[in-house]
Amino acid sequence: MPSLYDLKPRFQRLLRPLVDRLAAVGVTPNQVTVAAGLLSVAAGAAIATRPASHWPLLLLPAVLLVRMALNAIDGQLAREHALGSRLGAILNELGDVVSDAALYLPLALVPGVGATPVVVVVVLAVISEMAGVAALQGAARRYDGPMGKSDRAFWLGALALAVGLGVDPTGWAAAVLWVIAALLALTIVNRVRGALGSSR
Repeated sequence: MPSLYDLKPRFQRLLRPLVDRLAAVGVTPNQVTVAAGLLSVAAGAAIATRPASHWPLLLLPAVLLVRMALNAIDGQLAREHALGSRLGAILNELGDVVSDAALYLPLALVPGVGATPVVVVVVLAVISEMAGVAALQGAARRYDGPMGKSDRAFWLGALALAVGLGVDPTGWAAAVLWVIAALLALTIVNRVRGALGSSR
């Protein structure tokens, strides 16, 4: 199924000159992964401590874009500059789950958004990432959509932007989150099916 993940090769091409410069000055993939995690925690803390303020929500789309770039950069540093490590692989997977929780759970505190659908989305996001990793037991890591990491970032960033611009989230935000939850459930099914199909 289509996913924003399909655009990753183009995004990586844009980042390659920066990746080469970072490698030249000794930046490691693990440092980039940790930086992405710290950025996510800081942005989530800003929303959690000021859930009724608009400015933390307006920052969220920019933070998500930077996080996406950092996630691409750590992978490119590891693959293209032979800087990968077993610790890096673990940090990469754990970092995604922790960053998602840190960034998205505070949305449950935003008035009118709806705590229950936010928590359901975060739980299903964790399960979808674990389904992708579990595929490694018999096949390659799965990135199937329709609601992968990049897709979640896009839609939740758009939701935060709208609320940050002053749109009352009552009613519609919860509906959007339930749709995202349904698509995450489908993503989990697709990743499990994909893993089982490729392991035959």
